[in-house]
Amino acid sequence: MATLAEPALQFTTLPLAAPISAEDRAVVLANPGFGTLFSEHMVTIEWSEGKGWHDAVVGPRQPIALDPACAVLHYAQEIFEGLKAYRHPDGSVALFRPYENARRFNRSAERLAMPALPEEVFVESVRRLVEADREWLPDVEGGSLYLRPFMFASEAFLGVRPAKEYKYIVIASPAGNYFKSGAPAVSIWVSEDYTRAAPGGTGAAKCGGNYAASLVPQAEAIAKGHDQVVFLDAVENKWIEELGGMNLYFVFDDGTLLTPRLSGTILPGITRDSLLTLARDEGLNVQEGRYSIDQWRDDAQSGKLVEVFACGTAAVVTPVGKVASRSGEFTIGSGGPGQLTQKLKNRLVAIQRGEAPDPHEWVLKLG
Repeated sequence: MATLAEPALQFTTLPLAAPISAEDRAVVLANPGFGTLFSEHMVTIEWSEGKGWHDAVVGPRQPIALDPACAVLHYAQEIFEGLKAYRHPDGSVALFRPYENARRFNRSAERLAMPALPEEVFVESVRRLVEADREWLPDVEGGSLYLRPFMFASEAFLGVRPAKEYKYIVIASPAGNYFKSGAPAVSIWVSEDYTRAAPGGTGAAKCGGNYAASLVPQAEAIAKGHDQVVFLDAVENKWIEELGGMNLYFVFDDGTLLTPRLSGTILPGITRDSLLTLARDEGLNVQEGRYSIDQWRDDAQSGKLVEVFACGTAAVVTPVGKVASRSGEFTIGSGGPGQLTQKLKNRLVAIQRGEAPDPHEWVLKLG
C-alpha cells in the first residue's frame, strides 16, 4: 500500500456558507453520470515568480475571477490531470497511484513552461479535497469521485513568454459510467483528415489543446454513428496512436498483447501502464510497438486479432467491437467484450476498489 508524504505547504480550510442537505445530495448522487455534477469544495494554490507556491486553501467551490488579459486565455498555458477516489469494502476511501499523476502533471508542466508542483503537495491537495467531500462519493455501481487537478497561467499580460503567475486548482465530480450508450463494446471511427499530435509537439502532455484538437474529428465520428475517434500518426498517416482520450490495446490469438509504444505523441496513460504490469503478472507476452491501420484491418478479418480495448482513468477498460473508415468497416472478434479484456479489467478494478490484494502498492488509503 502506498504511503502519504508530508507536504511542504500549510493548508487553510474555509467553511461553506450554505452546505447542501444530505437529502438534496442523495438526489444528485442517485444518477451522477460523468462530468456534469460537482461537489461543494475546491482546493486553490497560488504561484508567483520570486515567491513560489503559497496560499493553499480548501474552500467553497466558486467561480474564478479572471482579467481579460489573463495569459491562459491568449497563450493556452494550461495542464490538467484526472484520477479517482474509490470507496473500499471496509468503508475507507482510497486513491489509485496518485503519485504517478503528480509525476505526469510535472512532466506536462515542464513541456508547457510552467512551474513544477511538489509531488507531495499535489497528493495532499487531492487528499484534502476528498476528505472535505467524501460524502459526495456515489454508491451506484461503478461509482467514484472523479478528481480534476489543473493549473493555468493567471498573469494579466499580452506577450509570448511564460507567465509569472499561476493558479493550481482541484475540483471533484461524482461519477458513474463514462459511456452512456450501454453497448457491450464501442464503435470507433478512423480519422484520416486530422491528427492528434505531431513529433516534437505536446502529445505526451496532458494539456487542453490536445483535446480541443480532437473535438472536430470526434464530432465527425459521432455524426457517423460511432462512439469514439482513433488517430493515426502525423508523419505517415498509417500507425495507430490513440483515441481522443484513451490508449489502445490489441490482443492476438497466440495470447500476445500489443499497445502502441510511447513516442512523444501519445499520452503515457496511468491505466495503460497499470495494465502492462498486470498483464506481465499474468505471464502474457506484452509488447509495445507500432501497429498500422492496414495490419489492424487484415488481422481482424483473418481472425488473428481477437480483442481490442481502450483504457483510461474515466472509462477504465472499454472493449472495442467495430472499426470504420471511409474504406469500409470491420468487426473485432465477436464484436463484444473479450475474455482477456474482461479479466484484466476485473483485476484492475478489484485492486482500485480494495477487493483484491495490492501487490504493487498502488493504492493510497485515506481512512
